[in-house]
Amino acid sequence: MTSDVAVPAPETAAANGHGDAHTTAGFGALTLGSIGVVYGDIGTSPLYAFREAVMAASGADGLPTQAAVLGVLSLILWALIVVVTLKYVVILLRADNNGEGGTLALMALAQRAVGTGGATIVLLGIISGALFYGDAVITPALSVLSAIEGMKDVTLTFEPYIVPLTVLILVCLFAVQSRGTARVAAFFGPIMCVWFAVLAAAAIHPIIQQPQVLLALNPLYAVSFMLHHGIIGFITLGAVFLAVTGAEALYADLGHFGKRPIQTAWLSIVLPSLALNYLGQGALVLGDPGAIVSPFFQLFPQGFFRGSMVVLATMATVIASQAVITGAYSLTRQAIQLGLLPRFEIRHTSEAHSGQIFIPRINQLLLVAVVLLVLLFRSSSALASAYGISVTGTMVVTAMMGFVVIWKVWRWSPVAAAALIVPFLFLDLTFLAANLLKVFEGGWVPLALGALMILLMYTWRRGSRLLFDKSRKLEFPLADLVAMLEKRPPQRVPGTAVFLTSDPLSAPTALMHSLKHYKVLHEKNVILTIETAQTPRIDPTERVRLEQISPTFTKVTLKFGFMESPNVPKALAIARKLGWQFDIMSTSFFLSRRALKPAAHSGMPRWQDRLFISLSRSANDATDYFQIPSGRVVEVGTQVTI
Repeated sequence: MTSDVAVPAPETAAANGHGDAHTTAGFGALTLGSIGVVYGDIGTSPLYAFREAVMAASGADGLPTQAAVLGVLSLILWALIVVVTLKYVVILLRADNNGEGGTLALMALAQRAVGTGGATIVLLGIISGALFYGDAVITPALSVLSAIEGMKDVTLTFEPYIVPLTVLILVCLFAVQSRGTARVAAFFGPIMCVWFAVLAAAAIHPIIQQPQVLLALNPLYAVSFMLHHGIIGFITLGAVFLAVTGAEALYADLGHFGKRPIQTAWLSIVLPSLALNYLGQGALVLGDPGAIVSPFFQLFPQGFFRGSMVVLATMATVIASQAVITGAYSLTRQAIQLGLLPRFEIRHTSEAHSGQIFIPRINQLLLVAVVLLVLLFRSSSALASAYGISVTGTMVVTAMMGFVVIWKVWRWSPVAAAALIVPFLFLDLTFLAANLLKVFEGGWVPLALGALMILLMYTWRRGSRLLFDKSRKLEFPLADLVAMLEKRPPQRVPGTAVFLTSDPLSAPTALMHSLKHYKVLHEKNVILTIETAQTPRIDPTERVRLEQISPTFTKVTLKFGFMESPNVPKALAIARKLGWQFDIMSTSFFLSRRALKPAAHSGMPRWQDRLFISLSRSANDATDYFQIPSGRVVEVGTQVTI
């Protein structure tokens, strides 16, 4: 889950096109920032992962045996080593798209490598992006609820207030999003460093008392557990996966921190702390099997220390939730730029960092979904069943696209690429199959959310393509129109007219209607097309492309990366250096606003036509999205059947 909280110079890595962003910010500061942002989700997994896995291994009524505890521990530790360390830290962090990571960045990289036959890659990207939204809804609900449940271990008096307090914290968390996360982010790293230090320190005493717990470091215990427990072992595997949720964030936040800070933080601080804490919980349960009810909080002495830990855990889970929420904003912006979602209002909350954005509509939808989940499931154990499917699905897709990149971009032979990726893909598919067993217990939630997002993304992409093809058939070739106008020019008026169009070969609808109704033409006319590149950012020198097609007509193409928010006036100012005389105060921007109506035969079912039209109506105004001064815009309305 990618995140956009403000950290030292997050744009540097991407702009330079490599993963090491410590050229302008201290390496230590970036490492600290990555601990706060990247590892919030996986860092709070000890609150529930070990408990859920051991309870799954022990059955409904049995107390955990030594074999179950050591087997589960071994599975968790080796999942952290194989899935997180080898797959993500060692391999996938090298597969960057101009310094950016994440599933949509990987999709763009793989699609560029494959070329014209990239429809399957786009489908995989849509699936992984859609599943992420399921993760973005469940993570805040599960992590905050599991932290607040620690109040039961302080005193049972608090039990009736757990759900209301969780809802209150989540509402406050979403309410402050519009202010930007820059101020809060300054505390993320230090708080999470304290969190990991406490995780490690609390485990030392139980491990000394039960040193046999260290046997779990032997992978044979994991293998033996799976071989001797049959279907129970398979079900347990679904709960074990809770320990590695958040691994996608390693890859998604590559552009914000760089490869080396993320790797250093994981290997030197996060992995040792998590491993020690899981071993400590295992040692506690070996000594007292009844402690499995709440092994995490029982690592701490009753009273002040345990109460303080509930507060610290709540802060850590809010941080984990924050990373997912801002990740949802970032993913939405990428999806809009890649043509997978309609334009939504995007507000910038920081002048220094373009990654600091807030999308009101996504914020509202996430808040409603998260609160509904808490009220529906009411406990972290019930919610844990819903977790995992979305993350495992994303990991499977990432592995598939990773194979394409290793084969096509790194130019490995298909056999060598398969030899590297297939073992990880097999493991991811095994985890996915284990999690699918929990569909009826709650796993339907991320599947339903994912299916809804896939439907919306597919409908928008398909409808946009059909609309583009239909519009092109109706439009007049631009070259022919310009030739006619230069030969027999209409009445001229002073100033510059900029006509926005998605098809630079056809005459913009706004231009045709302007000529039809006003029967005048400006002295200078610009046909403006905005393109989205399959790279995260574009070098300013490549931003503008000018083409003079006649003495009074110029074709201008503005190019933006899929991680950038288009700013037309700022980009056009670059064109001055290329010789185009641009004055915003004597320029009018002409946009065509299309009112869509369903056609008898559009190429999509009627219900999908209506869905596309409603999505189109919900899209944010192009004037705001492209940051064009509203006082300089003329909108021309047209009616189009689709």
